[in-house]
Amino acid sequence: MALISIEDLDGLDDEQVDDDITDSSEPMDDEEQDRMYAHWQAVGRTHHVSVPREMRGPIEEMTRRNQTSEREQVPFVTVSKHEKLGEVLYEERVYPAGKWACVSKAEVMYEQSISNAFMKLMRFICKENSTGRYLGMSVPVVNEITMADDGTNFMKDVLTAYYLPAEFQDRPPQPTDPDISIVHRDTIRVISRVFYGTTTEETVSREISMLWELLGNSGDVLQNRYMVAAYENPGVPQRRNEIWFIRRGP
Repeated sequence: MALISIEDLDGLDDEQVDDDITDSSEPMDDEEQDRMYAHWQAVGRTHHVSVPREMRGPIEEMTRRNQTSEREQVPFVTVSKHEKLGEVLYEERVYPAGKWACVSKAEVMYEQSISNAFMKLMRFICKENSTGRYLGMSVPVVNEITMADDGTNFMKDVLTAYYLPAEFQDRPPQPTDPDISIVHRDTIRVISRVFYGTTTEETVSREISMLWELLGNSGDVLQNRYMVAAYENPGVPQRRNEIWFIRRGP
């Protein structure tokens, strides 16, 4: 699973992604590394970010590992589902307390913030930590946004969070990057709605509005903070995401 963030990958079709990613779990040779790095540079341009050369190692590591390893699901309990004509409109879940690796970025564009933050998390996952080990991928990766006072625009600060796999919850590896913090996050109850495709400030804002239309007025839901959960390989054209509304209290 090749990622610039776990989010958008505009302009690349399935055939191009398949051609760019090796099927071998063995280390890439120099030619394959160059091809993969060029692929990521192209992805970066769609996010208005540059991919530094030191990302070559993490890109190779995560690509190989994700071909042979399962992604760990962040644990949760489903509280209720709300359906209409057999379609799940939204559901409520409780996510237990746990430890997450978090990075905050405040770039000009939402896409830039999540991309630069996830590149840092990739390096942490791919051995730049106190264990020197590959930690494994968990899903979803969550991007937390705060609304400006006008209630319609995003604040520039975006928090990107990666859930530490179960093996590391009791004794979290420490990052070598001072921009990454290991944070114990309390139990959270969310209202979740699935959507597909790219995630930009425009598309996320639209999904927030759609979920409010379904909910109507709800005084026990935060109106200034939302989360975007990303699940899919960015090479999937209609990849799965979720918008999360946060209930007050557990």
